[in-house]
Amino acid sequence: MIGYVTVGSNDLERSAKFYDAIAAEMGVGRMMEFPTFIAWGEQGGAAGIAATKPFDENQATVGNGTMVALAAKDKEQVHKLHEIALANGGSDEGAPGPRGDEGFYAAYFRDPDGNKLNAFTMVSA
Repeated sequence: MIGYVTVGSNDLERSAKFYDAIAAEMGVGRMMEFPTFIAWGEQGGAAGIAATKPFDENQATVGNGTMVALAAKDKEQVHKLHEIALANGGSDEGAPGPRGDEGFYAAYFRDPDGNKLNAFTMVSA
C-alpha cells in the first residue's frame, strides 16, 4: 500500500551518504535524483525512501512519533543495518534485539537529520 516514504533533510549531501550505505546493504540504489531530492529503491519493488529539502524552503524538522521501518531479511541484517547507520552519521535509538513477544526483532536509529528509523525482521518462536 505504501509507495514510498520521504524524510526531510537540511543537508542532502550528508543524507545521501547515510542512505546510500543503508540502501546498498538492502540491495538497492538511487532510483531518482534531483538537486533537492534523492529516492532510493527499486522500480516495481517494495516501498522506497527519499530524502528531500523541504519544498517550502523552511528547516526540515523531525516528526515526533514518526518512524520509517526497514524490512530486513534476517537478524544478521538488522545488526548490519544498525552498524551501517551508526558508521554513517546516524545515532543509536535502541540496540538490535527482540521486542515484545520475541517474534519481532529490531534495531532503532536516527539519520543525521534526526529522523527515526528501525530495521526489523519477524522471527519464528
